[in-house]
Amino acid sequence: MHRLSTSQPAEMRRGKALSAACLAAGALLLSACTTVSPSSYDMTTKVPQQITTPELVDTRLGTLKFFDGIPTAATAKKVYEQLDFSRGIEVFLNGIPGASLVAMRRGLREVGAVDGTIGIYDDLLDSKSLLLTGNTESVYAMTWIDLTKGPVVVESPPNVLGVLDDFWFRYVIDLGNAGPDKGQGGKFLILPPGYKGEVPPGYFVARPATFNNWLIWRGFAVNGDPKPAAENIRRSARVYPLSETGQAHAPKFVNLSGRSFNTVHANDFSFYGELNEIIQEEPEDSFGPDMMGLFNSIGLVKGQPFEPDGSMKRLLTDSVAVGNALARSIDFRNRDKRARIYPDGNWNTPFIGGSYEWLTPGGARNFDARTMFFYAATVNTPAMAVAMPGVGSQYAVSNLDVTGRPFDGNNVYRLRIPANVPVKDFWSVAVYDPQTRSLLQTDQRFPSLSSNTQPKANADGSVDVYFSGKRPEGAANWIQTVPGKSWFAIFRLYGPLAPWFDKRWRLPDIEPL
Repeated sequence: MHRLSTSQPAEMRRGKALSAACLAAGALLLSACTTVSPSSYDMTTKVPQQITTPELVDTRLGTLKFFDGIPTAATAKKVYEQLDFSRGIEVFLNGIPGASLVAMRRGLREVGAVDGTIGIYDDLLDSKSLLLTGNTESVYAMTWIDLTKGPVVVESPPNVLGVLDDFWFRYVIDLGNAGPDKGQGGKFLILPPGYKGEVPPGYFVARPATFNNWLIWRGFAVNGDPKPAAENIRRSARVYPLSETGQAHAPKFVNLSGRSFNTVHANDFSFYGELNEIIQEEPEDSFGPDMMGLFNSIGLVKGQPFEPDGSMKRLLTDSVAVGNALARSIDFRNRDKRARIYPDGNWNTPFIGGSYEWLTPGGARNFDARTMFFYAATVNTPAMAVAMPGVGSQYAVSNLDVTGRPFDGNNVYRLRIPANVPVKDFWSVAVYDPQTRSLLQTDQRFPSLSSNTQPKANADGSVDVYFSGKRPEGAANWIQTVPGKSWFAIFRLYGPLAPWFDKRWRLPDIEPL
């Protein structure tokens, strides 16, 4: 043992004794030397407490432990797992638009509506198809555009509302009434990413950021009859490679009415596999560096197999479960007051902020608003989001009754639609299954009602619509629901007029009876 000399000056003896004590403490150096004041060092400054980390920090993850700011191995493991879990949730929420179109492509492939063949609902969309919140009034026609072999020509019919969206569900171009052809019909040329070839004249040109794209048209029934719209689309719509220009192109259609097939993305671990299809097939920068970096962080990397180990797979399985719960909360119990059409009511708009890109006035992305739309709906175009009196359509979604409770198929409800609905064309109300976000499947082929079907009106011009498992006595206008199941409703206005936008005309909440 080192012995201190008493003949040395007192200050030196104290310093050597302190050094000996520190050496003897070994690994406990800092704690053993707390008698040393920080002010004893020439370069010491006062350190603000808020920039330091205590030895123990209590959080919702439990107690996190540090040695002079350095996490213990156990703490680092815990917070890394939380990071992977959190990023898995963000990948789910931000990947919904893309995964939705992966499911759409899978469904269209199943029914053969690809490679120039157009799927058309000749007799309108019914509840057999699993399609996110489709309507029962438009004549839908759709196909998948694959640009991997080169440019594709689309001959668009007159008098339709058509949209081309890319594989991340971003708007590319309108066709028809809201497009550059102004509803007269015309030829559109869709060019693949990075295309540097000659662009022939005579086309409306679109340049999507992805090779895979979804094309959909909506035709309009005449007095409730879909036949004229279906014939118009079948007569004029064609899709073929640019290399086949000048050749005769016979009609290539498949009727989807009454067909049972799924176009809805997964809500379990297989969701990541759906998302991986886009990542592997499309340019790495197709969704921007930040989003692609987020996908990469959980193992979704272009050119690499997605093969998480057991621990990571368990984490991501939990991520999907929580992400799905978040998406459903955003859709069915949205906390953003701007979602409400009426501050004291339960009708919501699917386009918070009126932006098809879900941007705030300052240009920031409203991620929750985007999630709310794409978890329950399809088709992205400015024509659906922008307020244009007399043009396009507007939507009101009801997830809760007038008391703020979810709808219950065991109960009877009534929607009293006031007289003089402010529409140039017509209105409709349809009922959907909250599980599939598709038309509710009951004994009714079309779980809906519209002004085109001439519903019975009350003496004051209002219309009562009843919702229940069995038709209530005396209920002329009835939409069937399923006992033991919930449901939600969408009210649509086609050609909405000014009193809808300025709220001079108000749609009451649905009430239990």
